[in-house]
Amino acid sequence: MKKILIILLLLCVFYYFPQRANAIYDPTTVINNKFGIHILFPSEVSDAAKLVNSTGGDWGYVTIPIQASDKDLNKWQNFMDDCKRFHLIPIIRIATVGDFFDKSSWKKPTDYDVLDFANFLNDLNWPTKNRYVVIFNEPNRGDEWGGTPDPNEYAQILEYATEIFKQRSTDFFIISAGLDNAAANVTDKSYNNFTFMRDMELDDPGIFGKIDGLASHSYPNPGFSKPPSSLREGISSYYYEQQLAQDFSGVKLPVFITETGWSSDKVSQETQAQYYIQTFTKYWDDPSVIAVTPFIFEGQQGPFSQFSFISNGDKNKIYYAFYNLSKNKGEPNLNPESTPSATLKLHFPTENFKSTSLQTIFEKIGSSQKTFFKWLLGI
Repeated sequence: MKKILIILLLLCVFYYFPQRANAIYDPTTVINNKFGIHILFPSEVSDAAKLVNSTGGDWGYVTIPIQASDKDLNKWQNFMDDCKRFHLIPIIRIATVGDFFDKSSWKKPTDYDVLDFANFLNDLNWPTKNRYVVIFNEPNRGDEWGGTPDPNEYAQILEYATEIFKQRSTDFFIISAGLDNAAANVTDKSYNNFTFMRDMELDDPGIFGKIDGLASHSYPNPGFSKPPSSLREGISSYYYEQQLAQDFSGVKLPVFITETGWSSDKVSQETQAQYYIQTFTKYWDDPSVIAVTPFIFEGQQGPFSQFSFISNGDKNKIYYAFYNLSKNKGEPNLNPESTPSATLKLHFPTENFKSTSLQTIFEKIGSSQKTFFKWLLGI
């Protein structure tokens, strides 16, 4: 009887106190500083801000992945607070974890993974009105999709993500995954990025009209080594992906180049510095390119070190070329409710509840609320 009364009370709360209705804004309508950087750890925020907000810049971007096993509310609220403090616009890329049975690939995501991310990220107090979320990574590669890529599965996951995130808040700005622009069509291994997009549209017609933006991995391929003039498989591959999506949907989607960069194993840092200057002034000056976040700020040891802006703990020539480029003083629409605080708040869903099922209620609420209600109900 006690549990029934509590459930009824919760239903009344959800019904009479809905969240304020919000909506994303078009990022091309405000002054924008498209310069950004891809980081791996929240601790890099302050140093990243010095790079992307240099030379007249303000409110640049930072892309960061969050794994399904890393949903620590205090950690990620502190990250959001730091982004507000240092004037950075966060782009969150959600990720699963390494596949337990196949160590060579990432676990294929499920609807539950998407639902849990939507609840968790809705629990956070974001610094900007638009909450930019990239739905997974390079699904045209088998090692990023449980071993075998599947455009139909990804299209379905992407559509579900659009629905479930926007049920939590219409401030979520849903961005499709960046695709590997060097991948070939190899059965059960990989898809060419354009083939993958075509098959997504074939399997789920209209999918590109349901999302808010495109992520692009506009690497200078083949081999992370081609000059800026190499287009379709190079630093301008975003343009051809955008055009293809527009052919399908009739909408010119804003683009977020969340990964790009040359390999220092193949291109000298001096040459890379000149390439970045050419690229930002000639190829990425497109106003529909909202953010460019090269991979990676600090790669340390291992395969990522060839792309790093920091070498052996020191800023290298690539860093300084990027630093010295002239930038805009960005003026994004800020979240009026954003105040630096790690205090958790209860967020209630916008839609009315039509079921008294406890499972249904748990599907509608965030991670922090689940913990609280489990304690309250003694389950």
